[in-house]
Amino acid sequence: MASLFTVSPSPHIRGNLTTQKIMFLVILALCPAIAAATVLFGLRAMLLVVFCGGISVLTELICQKLMKKDITVSDGSALLTGVLLALNLPVTLPLWEAAIGCIFAVAVVKQLFGGLGCNFANPAITGRVFLLLSFAGDMTTWVKPFYYRSMGSGMLSSSAGIENLDAVTGATPLASGDADLLSLFVGNVGGSLGETSALALLVGGVFLLLIGVISYHAPVAYLGSLAVLELIYTLASGGELTAVPYALLSGGVILGAFFMATDYVTTPITGKGKLLFGIGCGLLTFVIREFASMPEGCSFSILLMNLLTPYIDRLTMTRPLGAKLVAKEESTNG
Repeated sequence: MASLFTVSPSPHIRGNLTTQKIMFLVILALCPAIAAATVLFGLRAMLLVVFCGGISVLTELICQKLMKKDITVSDGSALLTGVLLALNLPVTLPLWEAAIGCIFAVAVVKQLFGGLGCNFANPAITGRVFLLLSFAGDMTTWVKPFYYRSMGSGMLSSSAGIENLDAVTGATPLASGDADLLSLFVGNVGGSLGETSALALLVGGVFLLLIGVISYHAPVAYLGSLAVLELIYTLASGGELTAVPYALLSGGVILGAFFMATDYVTTPITGKGKLLFGIGCGLLTFVIREFASMPEGCSFSILLMNLLTPYIDRLTMTRPLGAKLVAKEESTNG
């Protein structure tokens, strides 16, 4: 008697990780950075994270309702987009501006192109770039840690005799170049919520690596290529070698390397492709930082490499065993 077999395309072996689990594991990995931001900048940092997460989920829900699509907000992708965007914002950004960034990231970059899995670029990064171009002043106002009047509760620190001020602003370490490495590592510097504490970000990034949610290829290639280029530039210009760890610990490089350059949808599939992607991000970040008019280039570098992802996939995709390229037939039309 003949047996009946079920024929289906690969993959035939599937893991236990679902989209929902992956998204919430990444959010869990971001919790140390969120906690550090709350300690450094006050309760408004937590408010901004919760607000952006809620607006992003609400935006996705409304978009799917209007387009009569299945409601998928429970997968956590919109929530993660909001959290990542919030960590790329200064604590003083008005909530209505943050809401515009969330709506643009979810409605335009994600849902307009078909939803999760169809977006051409990382929604959180694109939302940040959109806000930076639209509200440059507010997006580049950086508050020093422990000097922000949080939720109307008064100054978090009054040691400098500035009790009547709402905040003390200053340049980011990338622009000023005056922060020490320990302050950069623990986060006692000004900047966006998620770019100050390298320690908190590394804890989350290592956690994702250990549980297998992300691979080492993109983060290592990104940070490694940036370090090598900064080392060469420092030696050529006669600078101090401390400029190399300074470049890695300041700005949004660690946040970008572990949490944005590893996005499943907008980064290459293969290990070789991820390495090329990370090297490209490192090269572009170095060029923007050293030769452009702005001190930071992480967001722009990842966004530009997102656009090159299809070509990197085509270049590095493994050809199936026995597969042959089919020559295109020439058109016979005059």
